[in-house]
Amino acid sequence: MEIRELRYFVAVCRERHFGRAAEALYISQPSLSHAIKKLETRLGVRLLDRHARGVDLTPAGADLLAEAHKVLLAVDRAAAAVGKHRTGKAGTLRLGFQASGAGALLTEIRAAFQRDHPEVTVVPRRYDWGQEVDALRAREIDIAVVWQPQDLHGLESLPLTTEDRYLGLPAAHPLATRTSLSIMDAKEVPLTWTRQAPPAWVSWWAVNPRPDGSHPVCGAENRNVEEQLENVASGAGAAISPASMTTYYSRPDIRWVRLHDVEPLRIDLAWHPGERDPLVAEFVEAARAGCSTR
Repeated sequence: MEIRELRYFVAVCRERHFGRAAEALYISQPSLSHAIKKLETRLGVRLLDRHARGVDLTPAGADLLAEAHKVLLAVDRAAAAVGKHRTGKAGTLRLGFQASGAGALLTEIRAAFQRDHPEVTVVPRRYDWGQEVDALRAREIDIAVVWQPQDLHGLESLPLTTEDRYLGLPAAHPLATRTSLSIMDAKEVPLTWTRQAPPAWVSWWAVNPRPDGSHPVCGAENRNVEEQLENVASGAGAAISPASMTTYYSRPDIRWVRLHDVEPLRIDLAWHPGERDPLVAEFVEAARAGCSTR
């Protein structure tokens, strides 16, 4: 097998379509089809079932795909190791996130990655209210920790964890003494909001509409976490936030109360498909390993 053929095969498996894979690889579809047929002939097995909608993996193809990922990752690692001597640089990985990111899990993943790559500089870049996905698409960052819901079309992603959502209230608020709340308990509580994020994202965080069809009351507008916390503490609006924020942004003038009847936040890791920077692939592997041990 040739490395080029394995890369072609992985691209077809990712896209599940020869035409889309050919576009992603910047080669013609006939050339790609010929390369895959040549690989199948060399191995003596059918790797893909072709049909009008695209392709499906055969059992043999599924086995090859699992091993191909390992082989290509090893090849990229080897190239990166040699590349250090050519460029004189150990490498940099730009990691985007917002607020508390994925909490302690992100810290653990980063620590595991750095243990294996002490020479790599991880540059954390914080974004406000869902803007890390735009930064990833613009190549400002190499990989991003994403709070759902977000449009990840055209990107690769890995679910990292989920977190319960909490309502942040001024310490003196009547509901602040409760150990948990229903979203309907807080029906009349104004919520901080932002125009920095897509409306659908803002609505999901505000649980809009509520179970009875009503809509939340709007409180003060904010542009970032710091403004949101000031608004909460002053009584200008409550805030719905994930569990990790209750620890990372603990303040004596704010109480965080768990919302027991709303959908938890899902946190994903996202990156560009076919990313050739081996550091991205290895950070993803560190994340996958970190998730599997929890």
